[in-house]
Amino acid sequence: MAQGTVVLKLGATEQAALERSIDAQDYERRRQPHARFWARGDGVVAVLYTSGKLVLQGSGIDLFLLRHLPERAAEVAGSEPPAAPSEGAAGDARGSTAPTSHGEQLEAGALIGGDESGKGDYFGPLVVAMVRIGEGEAAELRTRGVMDSKKVTDASAHRLGGWIMGRFPHAVRVLDPPEYMARWSERKNVALVLSELYTEAARELLDEGHAEPGDAVLIDQFSKNEGRLGRAFDALDLRLHQEHRAERAPAVAAASLVARKVFLEGLVRLSDEAGLDLPKGAGTPALDAARELQRTWGDRALERFEAVAKVHFRTTDRFFPDVRQERGWRSPSEESGRSWARRRRR
Repeated sequence: MAQGTVVLKLGATEQAALERSIDAQDYERRRQPHARFWARGDGVVAVLYTSGKLVLQGSGIDLFLLRHLPERAAEVAGSEPPAAPSEGAAGDARGSTAPTSHGEQLEAGALIGGDESGKGDYFGPLVVAMVRIGEGEAAELRTRGVMDSKKVTDASAHRLGGWIMGRFPHAVRVLDPPEYMARWSERKNVALVLSELYTEAARELLDEGHAEPGDAVLIDQFSKNEGRLGRAFDALDLRLHQEHRAERAPAVAAASLVARKVFLEGLVRLSDEAGLDLPKGAGTPALDAARELQRTWGDRALERFEAVAKVHFRTTDRFFPDVRQERGWRSPSEESGRSWARRRRR
Protein backbone atom coordinates (compact mmCIF):
# COMPACT_ATOMS: atom_id res chain seq x y z
CA MET A 1 0.00 0.00 0.00
CA ALA A 2 1.36 3.40 -0.95
CA GLN A 3 1.84 5.76 1.95
CA GLY A 4 3.70 8.95 2.63
CA THR A 5 3.68 11.44 -0.23
CA VAL A 6 2.63 11.06 -3.86
CA VAL A 7 2.79 13.87 -6.41
CA LEU A 8 0.89 13.64 -9.72
CA LYS A 9 0.46 16.01 -12.64
CA LEU A 10 -3.17 16.14 -13.80
CA GLY A 11 -4.58 17.40 -17.07
CA ALA A 12 -7.50 19.81 -17.20
CA THR A 13 -10.09 17.03 -17.62
CA GLU A 14 -8.67 15.05 -14.69
CA GLN A 15 -8.61 18.14 -12.49
CA ALA A 16 -12.26 18.91 -13.14
CA ALA A 17 -13.32 15.28 -12.59
CA LEU A 18 -11.35 15.04 -9.35
CA GLU A 19 -12.81 18.27 -8.02
CA ARG A 20 -16.35 17.06 -8.72
CA SER A 21 -15.59 13.75 -7.02
CA ILE A 22 -14.13 15.48 -3.97
CA ASP A 23 -17.11 17.86 -3.74
CA ALA A 24 -19.38 14.84 -3.46
CA GLN A 25 -17.57 13.57 -0.37
CA ASP A 26 -17.77 14.74 3.22
CA TYR A 27 -14.14 15.85 3.44
CA GLU A 28 -12.71 18.60 5.61
CA ARG A 29 -11.99 21.59 3.37
CA ARG A 30 -9.68 24.58 3.79
CA ARG A 31 -8.53 27.51 1.71
CA GLN A 32 -5.01 27.09 0.35
CA PRO A 33 -3.03 29.68 -1.65
CA HIS A 34 -2.61 28.77 -5.33
CA ALA A 35 -4.83 25.70 -4.90
CA ARG A 36 -8.13 24.64 -6.46
CA PHE A 37 -8.84 22.74 -3.25
CA TRP A 38 -7.39 21.36 0.00
CA ALA A 39 -9.24 18.34 1.38
CA ARG A 40 -8.66 15.85 4.19
CA GLY A 41 -10.42 12.57 4.76
CA ASP A 42 -10.01 8.78 4.63
CA GLY A 43 -6.42 9.05 5.88
CA VAL A 44 -5.28 11.45 3.15
CA VAL A 45 -4.61 15.16 2.74
CA ALA A 46 -5.12 16.10 -0.90
CA VAL A 47 -4.09 19.43 -2.40
CA LEU A 48 -4.78 20.20 -6.08
CA TYR A 49 -2.83 23.26 -7.19
CA THR A 50 -3.88 25.55 -10.00
CA SER A 51 -0.80 24.35 -11.93
CA GLY A 52 -2.37 20.88 -12.09
CA LYS A 53 -0.06 19.38 -9.49
CA LEU A 54 -1.82 17.02 -7.08
CA VAL A 55 -0.08 16.33 -3.76
CA LEU A 56 -1.35 13.42 -1.64
CA GLN A 57 -0.09 12.71 1.88
CA GLY A 58 -1.13 10.04 4.34
CA SER A 59 -1.67 6.32 4.74
CA GLY A 60 -4.80 5.97 2.60
CA ILE A 61 -3.42 7.05 -0.78
CA ASP A 62 -4.23 3.76 -2.54
CA LEU A 63 -7.87 3.91 -1.48
CA PHE A 64 -8.11 7.59 -2.43
CA LEU A 65 -6.82 6.90 -5.92
CA LEU A 66 -9.09 3.90 -6.44
CA ARG A 67 -12.07 6.01 -5.40
CA HIS A 68 -11.30 9.25 -7.22
CA LEU A 69 -8.62 8.55 -9.86
CA PRO A 70 -8.82 4.83 -10.63
CA GLU A 71 -6.82 5.20 -13.85
CA ARG A 72 -3.87 6.51 -11.79
CA ALA A 73 -4.03 3.83 -9.07
CA ALA A 74 -2.07 1.25 -11.05
CA GLU A 75 0.56 3.87 -11.96
CA VAL A 76 1.25 4.65 -8.30
CA ALA A 77 1.00 1.03 -7.14
CA GLY A 78 3.67 0.04 -9.65
CA SER A 79 6.17 2.61 -8.44
CA GLU A 80 8.50 2.59 -5.46
CA PRO A 81 6.63 3.60 -2.29
CA PRO A 82 7.52 7.09 -1.09
CA ALA A 83 8.75 7.94 2.36
CA ALA A 84 6.36 7.42 5.24
CA PRO A 85 5.30 10.50 7.21
CA SER A 86 7.58 11.30 10.13
CA GLU A 87 6.34 10.94 13.69
CA GLY A 88 4.33 14.00 14.65
CA ALA A 89 3.94 15.34 11.10
CA ALA A 90 1.61 18.29 10.84
CA GLY A 91 -0.82 16.34 8.67
CA ASP A 92 -1.17 18.82 5.84
CA ALA A 93 0.59 19.43 2.54
CA ARG A 94 3.46 21.24 4.30
CA GLY A 95 4.12 18.39 6.75
CA SER A 96 7.71 17.59 7.64
CA THR A 97 7.85 14.14 5.99
CA ALA A 98 11.53 13.18 6.24
CA PRO A 99 12.93 11.56 3.10
CA THR A 100 14.89 8.35 3.33
CA SER A 101 18.07 7.57 1.40
CA HIS A 102 19.41 11.13 1.69
CA GLY A 103 16.64 12.85 -0.20
CA GLU A 104 16.74 10.54 -3.22
CA GLN A 105 13.01 9.94 -3.08
CA LEU A 106 12.41 13.68 -3.38
CA GLU A 107 14.39 13.81 -6.63
CA ALA A 108 11.54 12.17 -8.52
CA GLY A 109 10.10 15.66 -9.01
CA ALA A 110 11.22 19.25 -8.64
CA LEU A 111 13.32 19.82 -5.53
CA ILE A 112 14.59 22.99 -3.86
CA GLY A 113 17.80 22.50 -1.90
CA GLY A 114 18.96 24.95 0.76
CA ASP A 115 22.20 25.45 2.67
CA GLU A 116 24.20 28.20 4.36
CA SER A 117 27.80 29.36 4.66
CA GLY A 118 29.60 31.58 7.14
CA LYS A 119 27.69 30.57 10.26
CA GLY A 120 30.82 29.47 12.12
CA ASP A 121 33.24 31.99 10.58
CA TYR A 122 34.25 34.94 12.75
CA PHE A 123 34.90 37.15 9.74
CA GLY A 124 32.67 37.55 6.73
CA PRO A 125 28.96 37.45 5.95
CA LEU A 126 26.28 34.89 6.69
CA VAL A 127 24.94 33.49 3.42
CA VAL A 128 21.87 31.37 2.70
CA ALA A 129 21.29 29.91 -0.77
CA MET A 130 18.45 27.91 -2.31
CA VAL A 131 18.65 26.14 -5.67
CA ARG A 132 15.75 24.53 -7.55
CA ILE A 133 16.34 21.53 -9.79
CA GLY A 134 13.71 20.00 -12.03
CA GLU A 135 12.78 16.38 -12.51
CA GLY A 136 15.76 14.36 -13.74
CA GLU A 137 18.29 17.18 -13.26
CA ALA A 138 19.97 15.63 -10.21
CA ALA A 139 21.91 13.36 -12.58
CA GLU A 140 23.38 16.40 -14.34
CA LEU A 141 24.63 17.76 -11.03
CA ARG A 142 26.26 14.44 -10.17
CA THR A 143 27.91 14.25 -13.59
CA ARG A 144 29.38 17.72 -13.10
CA GLY A 145 30.92 16.67 -9.79
CA VAL A 146 28.61 18.71 -7.58
CA MET A 147 29.10 17.71 -3.95
CA ASP A 148 29.08 19.17 -0.45
CA SER A 149 31.11 22.40 -0.54
CA LYS A 150 33.12 21.26 2.49
CA LYS A 151 34.65 18.54 0.29
CA VAL A 152 35.98 20.83 -2.46
CA THR A 153 38.62 23.54 -2.70
CA ASP A 154 37.79 27.23 -2.75
CA ALA A 155 38.64 27.35 -6.46
CA SER A 156 36.23 24.48 -7.20
CA ALA A 157 33.53 26.12 -5.10
CA HIS A 158 33.92 29.31 -7.16
CA ARG A 159 33.78 27.40 -10.44
CA LEU A 160 30.93 25.03 -9.61
CA GLY A 161 28.95 27.67 -7.74
CA GLY A 162 29.17 30.00 -10.73
CA TRP A 163 28.03 27.27 -13.12
CA ILE A 164 25.09 26.40 -10.87
CA MET A 165 24.01 30.04 -10.64
CA GLY A 166 24.04 30.31 -14.41
CA ARG A 167 22.21 27.03 -14.95
CA PHE A 168 19.53 26.68 -12.24
CA PRO A 169 16.99 29.01 -10.60
CA HIS A 170 18.33 30.16 -7.25
CA ALA A 171 17.89 32.73 -4.50
CA VAL A 172 20.59 34.05 -2.18
CA ARG A 173 20.46 36.04 1.03
CA VAL A 174 23.61 37.77 2.31
CA LEU A 175 24.03 39.48 5.69
CA ASP A 176 27.28 41.40 6.11
CA PRO A 177 28.39 41.65 9.76
CA PRO A 178 26.51 44.90 10.60
CA GLU A 179 23.24 43.55 9.14
CA TYR A 180 23.89 40.15 10.67
CA MET A 181 24.45 41.65 14.12
CA ALA A 182 21.31 43.78 13.83
CA ARG A 183 19.23 40.65 13.23
CA TRP A 184 21.07 38.54 15.76
CA SER A 185 20.66 41.24 18.43
CA GLU A 186 16.88 41.08 17.94
CA ARG A 187 16.68 37.27 18.02
CA LYS A 188 19.76 36.32 20.11
CA ASN A 189 19.68 33.02 18.21
CA VAL A 190 21.39 32.27 14.90
CA ALA A 191 18.91 29.48 14.11
CA LEU A 192 16.07 32.02 14.15
CA VAL A 193 18.05 34.29 11.83
CA LEU A 194 18.66 31.37 9.46
CA SER A 195 14.97 30.47 9.52
CA GLU A 196 14.10 33.99 8.42
CA LEU A 197 16.67 33.94 5.61
CA TYR A 198 15.52 30.56 4.29
CA THR A 199 11.94 31.76 4.33
CA GLU A 200 12.85 34.94 2.45
CA ALA A 201 14.81 33.01 -0.18
CA ALA A 202 12.00 30.49 -0.69
CA ARG A 203 9.46 33.28 -1.03
CA GLU A 204 11.64 34.93 -3.68
CA LEU A 205 11.70 31.73 -5.73
CA LEU A 206 7.90 31.56 -5.57
CA ASP A 207 7.34 35.26 -6.26
CA GLU A 208 9.71 35.25 -9.23
CA GLY A 209 8.03 32.20 -10.73
CA HIS A 210 11.12 30.01 -10.30
CA ALA A 211 9.29 27.56 -8.04
CA GLU A 212 5.79 26.13 -8.04
CA PRO A 213 3.42 25.81 -5.10
CA GLY A 214 3.75 22.34 -3.65
CA ASP A 215 7.44 21.94 -4.54
CA ALA A 216 9.50 19.94 -2.08
CA VAL A 217 12.23 21.73 -0.13
CA LEU A 218 15.15 19.91 1.49
CA ILE A 219 17.38 21.76 3.95
CA ASP A 220 20.21 20.50 6.10
CA GLN A 221 18.88 20.47 9.66
CA PHE A 222 20.70 23.30 11.43
CA SER A 223 18.74 23.30 14.70
CA LYS A 224 17.69 20.63 17.19
CA ASN A 225 14.27 22.27 17.11
CA GLU A 226 12.90 21.18 13.71
CA GLY A 227 9.73 23.15 14.27
CA ARG A 228 11.69 26.40 14.29
CA LEU A 229 12.06 26.37 10.49
CA GLY A 230 8.71 24.64 10.07
CA ARG A 231 6.95 27.57 11.74
CA ALA A 232 8.80 30.01 9.51
CA PHE A 233 7.58 28.08 6.47
CA ASP A 234 3.95 28.00 7.59
CA ALA A 235 3.04 30.89 5.29
CA LEU A 236 4.70 29.29 2.25
CA ASP A 237 3.01 26.80 -0.02
CA LEU A 238 5.98 24.42 -0.08
CA ARG A 239 6.61 20.95 1.37
CA LEU A 240 9.45 21.32 3.85
CA HIS A 241 11.82 18.47 4.71
CA GLN A 242 14.82 18.63 7.05
CA GLU A 243 17.50 16.04 7.64
CA HIS A 244 21.07 15.87 8.91
CA ARG A 245 23.80 15.68 6.25
CA ALA A 246 21.31 16.71 3.59
CA GLU A 247 24.24 17.86 1.41
CA ARG A 248 24.35 14.28 0.14
CA ALA A 249 21.38 15.24 -2.03
CA PRO A 250 22.58 17.04 -5.22
CA ALA A 251 20.12 19.93 -4.84
CA VAL A 252 21.40 20.70 -1.34
CA ALA A 253 25.02 20.22 -2.42
CA ALA A 254 24.37 22.73 -5.21
CA ALA A 255 23.01 25.23 -2.68
CA SER A 256 26.03 24.68 -0.43
CA LEU A 257 28.38 25.50 -3.32
CA VAL A 258 26.47 28.65 -4.22
CA ALA A 259 26.45 29.75 -0.58
CA ARG A 260 30.17 29.13 -0.22
CA LYS A 261 31.01 30.96 -3.46
CA VAL A 262 29.06 34.01 -2.30
CA PHE A 263 30.60 33.81 1.18
CA LEU A 264 34.14 33.69 -0.23
CA GLU A 265 33.40 36.68 -2.46
CA GLY A 266 32.06 38.55 0.55
CA LEU A 267 35.18 37.71 2.54
CA VAL A 268 37.38 39.13 -0.23
CA ARG A 269 35.26 42.29 -0.39
CA LEU A 270 35.47 42.83 3.38
CA SER A 271 39.21 42.10 3.31
CA ASP A 272 39.61 44.94 0.84
CA GLU A 273 37.65 47.24 3.14
CA ALA A 274 39.73 46.22 6.16
CA GLY A 275 43.05 46.39 4.33
CA LEU A 276 43.86 42.93 5.65
CA ASP A 277 43.33 39.39 4.40
CA LEU A 278 40.51 37.98 6.53
CA PRO A 279 40.65 34.19 6.90
CA LYS A 280 37.86 31.65 7.11
CA GLY A 281 36.93 29.94 10.35
CA ALA A 282 37.34 31.02 13.95
CA GLY A 283 40.65 29.37 14.84
CA THR A 284 44.25 30.52 14.98
CA PRO A 285 44.33 32.30 11.58
CA ALA A 286 41.25 34.31 12.57
CA LEU A 287 42.83 35.19 15.92
CA ASP A 288 46.02 36.31 14.21
CA ALA A 289 44.06 38.50 11.79
CA ALA A 290 42.02 40.01 14.64
CA ARG A 291 45.20 40.76 16.57
CA GLU A 292 46.66 42.53 13.55
CA LEU A 293 43.43 44.43 13.01
CA GLN A 294 43.49 45.64 16.61
CA ARG A 295 47.16 46.67 16.37
CA THR A 296 46.66 48.51 13.08
CA TRP A 297 43.49 50.40 13.98
CA GLY A 298 44.18 51.21 17.62
CA ASP A 299 41.35 53.25 19.12
CA ARG A 300 39.14 52.59 16.08
CA ALA A 301 39.68 48.84 16.20
CA LEU A 302 36.27 47.98 17.64
CA GLU A 303 34.58 49.97 14.88
CA ARG A 304 36.53 47.97 12.30
CA PHE A 305 35.68 44.68 14.02
CA GLU A 306 31.98 45.50 13.85
CA ALA A 307 32.28 46.11 10.09
CA VAL A 308 33.90 42.77 9.28
CA ALA A 309 33.27 40.31 12.16
CA LYS A 310 30.41 38.55 13.93
CA VAL A 311 31.27 40.27 17.17
CA HIS A 312 28.93 38.25 19.38
CA PHE A 313 31.41 35.34 19.06
CA ARG A 314 33.47 34.73 22.21
CA THR A 315 36.54 35.50 20.10
CA THR A 316 35.78 39.18 20.69
CA ASP A 317 36.48 38.76 24.43
CA ARG A 318 40.17 38.20 23.67
CA PHE A 319 40.51 41.72 22.31
CA PHE A 320 37.71 43.68 24.00
CA PRO A 321 37.06 41.84 27.29
CA ASP A 322 34.01 43.80 28.50
CA VAL A 323 32.41 44.87 25.24
CA ARG A 324 30.16 41.86 24.66
CA GLN A 325 28.67 42.25 28.10
CA GLU A 326 28.21 46.01 27.69
CA ARG A 327 26.69 45.78 24.23
CA GLY A 328 24.40 42.83 24.96
CA TRP A 329 26.26 40.54 22.58
CA ARG A 330 25.89 37.45 24.76
CA SER A 331 23.25 34.84 24.07
CA PRO A 332 20.60 34.06 26.71
CA SER A 333 22.11 30.60 27.29
CA GLU A 334 25.55 32.14 27.82
CA GLU A 335 24.16 34.65 30.30
CA SER A 336 22.35 31.88 32.16
CA GLY A 337 25.56 29.88 32.36
CA ARG A 338 27.46 32.85 33.77
CA SER A 339 24.74 33.46 36.38
CA TRP A 340 24.83 29.81 37.42
CA ALA A 341 28.63 29.91 37.72
CA ARG A 342 28.48 33.03 39.88
CA ARG A 343 25.94 31.42 42.20
CA ARG A 344 28.18 28.37 42.61
CA ARG A 345 31.11 30.54 43.65
CA ARG A 346 29.13 32.21 46.44
